[in-house]
Amino acid sequence: MSFDITSFREEMRQQYKEPEKSAPKSKATGQAKEEANATPHINNKKPLSPVLVTGMARALDVLLILLVGYAAYILYDTPQAHMSTALYTSVIILMAPLCAVIFQSFHSYSIYALSSARKQFTKLWASWTIAFLIMVTATYLTGYYPEISNFWFLFYYLGGFAGLMVYRSILAFMVRASIRNGRLTKNVIIVGGGKAGQELIRSIESSNDYNINICGVFDDRSEKRIGSKIEGYPVLGTVAELLGFARTNRVDLLIVTLPLKAEHRLQKIFETLWVLPIDIRLSAKSDILNFRSPSFSYIGNTPLIEVYDKPISDWDAVMKLIFDKVIALAAFILLSPVMVLTAIAVRLESKGPAFFKQKRYGFNNELVEVYKFRSMYTDMSDAQASTLVTKGDPRVTKVGRFIRKTSLDELPQLFNVLKGDLSLVGPRPHAVQAKAVDKLYNEVVDGYFARHRVKPGITGWAQINGWRGETDTDEKIQKRVDCDLHYIENWSLWLDLYILAATPLSLLNTKNAY
Repeated sequence: MSFDITSFREEMRQQYKEPEKSAPKSKATGQAKEEANATPHINNKKPLSPVLVTGMARALDVLLILLVGYAAYILYDTPQAHMSTALYTSVIILMAPLCAVIFQSFHSYSIYALSSARKQFTKLWASWTIAFLIMVTATYLTGYYPEISNFWFLFYYLGGFAGLMVYRSILAFMVRASIRNGRLTKNVIIVGGGKAGQELIRSIESSNDYNINICGVFDDRSEKRIGSKIEGYPVLGTVAELLGFARTNRVDLLIVTLPLKAEHRLQKIFETLWVLPIDIRLSAKSDILNFRSPSFSYIGNTPLIEVYDKPISDWDAVMKLIFDKVIALAAFILLSPVMVLTAIAVRLESKGPAFFKQKRYGFNNELVEVYKFRSMYTDMSDAQASTLVTKGDPRVTKVGRFIRKTSLDELPQLFNVLKGDLSLVGPRPHAVQAKAVDKLYNEVVDGYFARHRVKPGITGWAQINGWRGETDTDEKIQKRVDCDLHYIENWSLWLDLYILAATPLSLLNTKNAY
């Protein structure tokens, strides 16, 4: 069956768009009608990154081409054939990247192309044939053609194409299913209604980006000025209310529609929204800016100025995840004797469990339960961290004082890393009621919650720079947050390795650790 993008986009729009008119039940009140009209159609399933999907498609193409070529060699090679292993291996290895490059030139790796098996048929046949012609020509010009079997070439050509079509048909089914269930669909929020918002929505709907789901509009202006809907999509609230919405729903992209000349309003909006772990774009749909530029990203023909990018996404997120799991598992195995001895020491000194659990802020302000070795007397434990631990604090046991100074109390957080709540490296997770003197951290530091745009970690840039322990002044928490934001903005796998390597040395400084 061919892939009809027009009908498919209409199907998606009917699924996600708020209907213009609804037929409420006769018993429904006016308030109930308003609430129904204001309900966004948002898919909260865990998203798949299109970058990862297309990247995996490339990798599987290369792997399949290698396997088919080698299978053809094994099946055709006989004692009488006297086939050169080195020559055939060289041809097979060169074919794989050559095909990947040609497939890319035929635009075979877009989500649109991958979602339709029939559309891929012609492109794959043409690109696969061109790759073979190039390889045959290359072997002829270099003088190796007489040494390669024509039957092997034919078997490789037919077998490779058949394998690619079977694999790509399965992939097309999976991609299309992921689009239908919303995992490959971007949940988009429009910030700013009025004429600019209407034009942006129309432009998005007229584009071929069928994987865009507009959830609704947020605007600070009253309903009298902009109405309760913009082009059929509900106005869900103000910009300030957008923060709470984005914390509890999956939002992938925010598009601000205000003109560039509204500098003051734009600044206020960005100061409010930048703490979210979401891509933020500024619509540049105007006669002046409507031209192609590498500084723009696009939805269809709608140019968007990139303001903020979600940190550590796509392949970076995959590398960090693998890094976390592998290192955490190895550390857990190596440090298990130390953890067992610590647990015994905690239990022997005072009554109560060896472990202590505490709710802390995680990624995107989600609450996660963090594990630690108990360092206080059970009846004096402060699960909310509402009171700072100070030097000589009577709530802390003798064993607790030692494990806090050496950070041995943090080792159970390796469980959190393996569970996926924490990362090995990142901003340290703070307790909900943690304070600097008598004020909550977010009351002291502007943009405090921006540190939660990435997953928190067992150790971080702040810790190896001496900012650990007591926060008895505003400056101490400000310095920590500054370090956390520096880490987020400059993240790399090498930075994580450096922080992990430097952490043991930083533990020698126990000045502020109580």
